[in-house]
Amino acid sequence: MQRNVRDNLPLTGWRGFKKHWKNDVLAAVSVSLVALPLSLAIAKGMGLPPISGLITAVIGGLVTTFFRGAYLTINGPAAGLIAVVGASAVALSPTGEAIDGFPFVLAAIVVAGALQVLVGLLKFGRIADIFPTSVIQGVLASIGIIIFAKQMHVAMGTTSDGKNTVQIIGDIFLKLPEINPYIAIISGLGIILLFFHSRISYKVFHFIPAPVWVLAIGVPIVFLYGYLEANEIAVFGKVFHAPQDYLISVPSNWMDGFRFPDFSKAYTGNFWIAVISINLISSVITLAAAKAVDKLDPYKRKTDLNKDLTAVGLSSMVSGFVGGLPILNAIVRSTVNVHNKAKTKWSNFYHGLFIAIFVLVGLPVIQLFPVAALAAVLVFTGIKLASPRVFKEVYKQGLEQMIFMLATIIITLYKGPLIGILGGMAITLIAHLLMSRVSVPQFLQMVFRSGTNLKEQPDGTYTLRVKGIANFMTLLRLISILEKIPAGADLKIDLSKTRLIDFTFQEKLMEFRTAHRLTGGKVQITGLSQHVASSNHKLALKTHILPNFQKTSPRQQRIKQMAMNNKWLYTLEEQVDSSELLDFNFFQTRPLETKQNVIGGEITECKVDWEISDIVFEEGAMFSKEVYKTTVQLVHLSSEIPTFLLDEEGIFDKLFDRVIYSLTDSHDIDFLEFPFFSKTIRLTGEDEVKIRELFTPELIRFLEEEKVYHIECNGNALIIFKSLRIASTDEIKNMVRFTEDFVRHLVKNCN
Repeated sequence: MQRNVRDNLPLTGWRGFKKHWKNDVLAAVSVSLVALPLSLAIAKGMGLPPISGLITAVIGGLVTTFFRGAYLTINGPAAGLIAVVGASAVALSPTGEAIDGFPFVLAAIVVAGALQVLVGLLKFGRIADIFPTSVIQGVLASIGIIIFAKQMHVAMGTTSDGKNTVQIIGDIFLKLPEINPYIAIISGLGIILLFFHSRISYKVFHFIPAPVWVLAIGVPIVFLYGYLEANEIAVFGKVFHAPQDYLISVPSNWMDGFRFPDFSKAYTGNFWIAVISINLISSVITLAAAKAVDKLDPYKRKTDLNKDLTAVGLSSMVSGFVGGLPILNAIVRSTVNVHNKAKTKWSNFYHGLFIAIFVLVGLPVIQLFPVAALAAVLVFTGIKLASPRVFKEVYKQGLEQMIFMLATIIITLYKGPLIGILGGMAITLIAHLLMSRVSVPQFLQMVFRSGTNLKEQPDGTYTLRVKGIANFMTLLRLISILEKIPAGADLKIDLSKTRLIDFTFQEKLMEFRTAHRLTGGKVQITGLSQHVASSNHKLALKTHILPNFQKTSPRQQRIKQMAMNNKWLYTLEEQVDSSELLDFNFFQTRPLETKQNVIGGEITECKVDWEISDIVFEEGAMFSKEVYKTTVQLVHLSSEIPTFLLDEEGIFDKLFDRVIYSLTDSHDIDFLEFPFFSKTIRLTGEDEVKIRELFTPELIRFLEEEKVYHIECNGNALIIFKSLRIASTDEIKNMVRFTEDFVRHLVKNCN
C-alpha cells in the first residue's frame, strides 16, 4: 500500500497545476483563513505595521512558490521571529520605538535574505543540523515566553515598562487591577476558544481554523460595543465608553502599506547583529519546518533544503524591499495544508493569491478586527511554544537535556536568540566532555578523528561502525556517510565503539532509518548493550559505562499475564517495527514515535492473525505538534477486501459532509433501511458497490449494537482503535472480542 502511494506521486510543475487544482484550492482556503489573522498578529506582535504581515504572506505565496524545493510547506511570516525582528527594530530605532526602526530593519531583512541565498547556492543548508535539538527547543521556548509576556499586556489592555522579559512577566500580576474589561472580554474568550478548539470533535470546527473562530467572536463584540456606546447604555454600572485604538490599524488604500528599506545604518554593529540573528533563526526554523512537514507528507517526498533556503532568502529580499517581513516555512499553516489534503506546491500559491484578493477588496473588514483578538492568537502561540508539554517531553529525554534547554532559555531571555544558541551549544559541549570522562585532547580527537567508517560487504550490504563521540558536532560527517548508502540497500549500524551518543545524533539515525525503509532498505542498529541511558526515552543520551536494565510497569505486568493466560505472544521492546501502520491513511500524515507492549494472536478458523500495541504518534509538527497515545489493533486479513473507513459521526459532521465532501471524491455511504447506522456511523470508501456488498444487514446490525470503533481497511489489513488514550487490560480484552466478531462477519461475507 505504501509503495503504491509513492508510485503514484502527484504531478509537479504545470501538469500538477492543471491536474490537482481542486485539492490545492480547497486546502488553500483553510490555509489562507489561518494566514490572514496570523500574519496581522505576527506583525503587530513585532510592533510593526500589521499590513506588513499581509504583504509578507502574499509574497510568500506568489513569489516563493516558483523557486522553492518544498512540496507542501506554506511560506509567510512566522511567530518564531517576533522576538528577533521586534528587538532588532527597537535596537535600530532612533527613538527606541519599534515602528521608527522599521525602515532600518527592512534593510537588515534584505541583507539577511541575501545571505540565505548565498548559503543555499553554496549548498550549506545542512549546517542547520548541527544545532542540538534541546538548544533549538530552548530558543523556541524562550521566544514563546517573550511573545506571551508582551502580548498578555495587550490582551489585558495594560502596559509594562519592564526592561527585560522577567520584569514584563512580573508586571502582568502587578497590573491585574488595571485590566480593561472590554478588551479582556474579547481576548479572554479568544484564548479559551483556542485552548478547546482541538478538543471539539465536529469536523466543521476543524475545517474553519481556530484563529478565524476567534475573529468570529471578536468582530460581533465590536459591533456590540459600538451599539452600546452609540446608545449610551450603562455597562458595569457606568455609561459605556469603548477603549481607544482597540481595532487593528491598516491603511484604507493598500498601496499606502508599502515601505522601503533604509541602509544608512549598515555600518553599525546593531545592524549586523540584526542581520545575523534574523538569518540564523529564520534559516533554522525554515529548514526544521521543511523536514517536519516532509514527515507529514503522505507521499513522503523530500524537500531540497538548499533550494528551499535559496527560495525563502530570495523572497525575503523582495519582501524587505516593499515593506514586508522575513519569509519562512510556516509550520502551523503547513500542517493545515497537509491535513486538508493539498497535493502540490500550488496550494502555497493559491493561499497567497487569496490573501492578495482579500487585501485588495477587504481592508474595511480588516479594520473591524479587534487588537485583543489578535493578541489572543499570539498569547496562545506563546503558550504553545513554551507549554508544560514541551518541558515534559524534554525532561523525558533526560535531565541533561532539560538543563541544556533551561540554560538556553535563560541566556536567550537576557542576551537574545543569537547568544542563546551559541551559549546553549557551548554548555552542551562542556557537558558532553564531562559525561565522557576523558581529557580535553582525547575528547577532541574522539569528535574530529574518531575513525568512524563505512564498508560494503561481499553480499551487497553495508556496515557503518561509529566510533568515539557521536554528538551534534559529528552530524555533518554522519550525513555525508549516509548519503553514500544506495536506495534499497541493507545497512547495519554498529555503535559499540562509541563513548557517548547524544540525542541529536540518534534523532538523525532514526530519521534516516525511517526514510531508508521507504526505499525498501533495512537498517539495523546494534551495539548499545553496554551503554547506560540518562532516561527511559529511546533516544536518550547514552554513555559506554554500564549495561542498561529496563523495568516493567504494573500495567505491563498485567498485560504480560493476560497474554500468557490467553496463549498470546507478548513483547515489551520499544524498537518493534511499526512500518506496517504507515500503510494506512490515518498514519500517513501522523508520524509514529514509539510502539511497545505488543500482543500477538490469531483467529484460527478465519486464518487471520492480529496484534495489539500501544503507540505514540504526532499530529502537526514543531510547536503546533500534539502528541497522542492510543492502543491500536492491526489485523492481517487472509484475502483482499474493499478499502473503507468507518468512524463515529455527529450531526454537524453530517452537515459538513454534504457541504464539503460533495466537492471531493469522498462521501458518506448511507443505508436507507438502517437509519440509526447511517446517522451515527460515517462509512466511506473508493468502491461503493463492493462496500455495500460487504456490509450486509447482519454486519450492520452487529455494529449498531456495539460501541463505535475507528476502523480502517487498506485492502489487506485493518487497524482498529477506540480513543486517543492507552487502553486498560479490560478494554484490550473487549477490543479482541469485538475484533474477532467483526472479522468473522467480514470473512463470512467475503466467502
